Formats: sequence, structure tokens, C-alpha cells
Amino acid sequence: MPKKNKEAQRNKLLETIINGIQEVKGHEITCLNLTEVPHAAADYFVICHGSSDTQVNAIARSVQRETEDGLKERPWHKEGLNNSEWVLLDYFNIVVHIFHKEARHFYELEDMWADAEVQKIENRA
Repeated sequence: MPKKNKEAQRNKLLETIINGIQEVKGHEITCLNLTEVPHAAADYFVICHGSSDTQVNAIARSVQRETEDGLKERPWHKEGLNNSEWVLLDYFNIVVHIFHKEARHFYELEDMWADAEVQKIENRA
């Protein structure tokens, strides 16, 4: 598959993931572009948080629903759905991290990737 086509698919997946988060009012959506970071685990990390266990689970379900319905994409791996403190959805090149607010501030994942290009995503009105 040509590189431009792969980038277009990745960008569409990224957009769909962000829409899924916004659908259920995920907080402080941050996208870390890791494409220029040597030995990064993925091309992008999408990070957000919910204010309750229920909202964290709702965000994860929304992202999965949007990616499956819109793009026929399912996460390759998922973790944390049982405790809802830190849910991880791995789409190979894009990894979604959905935190409970307190856990996000504790782990400070954005600070671990200081070399990444950081983009803050505005919440929808």
C-alpha cells in the first residue's frame, strides 16, 4: 500500500478516535505525534480522561463503536476495562489512553514523551 494511502487511513482513524472521545465529552484530549521520536511504541498516542469510572468506560465504548462502525477497525489489544482507572486501546499505530482524572495526573504520560509534538484538541460545544 502506498505511503500516502497509509497516512490517509491513519489520519482517518485518528479523527474517528477523537470523534468517539468527543461524543461522550472526554476531557483534555491530547494527541502526541511520535512519528519523529526514535523507537516510539506507536505513531500517535491519544490521551484523555473521564471524571468517573462510568465516563471512562463510556469513552472506551464510544471509541470502539465509532472505529468499528465507521472504519471496520477494532483494537488489536485492550486493557484496563475492568478497573476503569487507565484504559488502553491499541490500534497498532495509534494507542488510545483513557484515564480516570486522578490516574492521569499521577502518571503524567504526556511528560514522558517530551520529544513528541503535542496537539491539544478542543472540546466540542
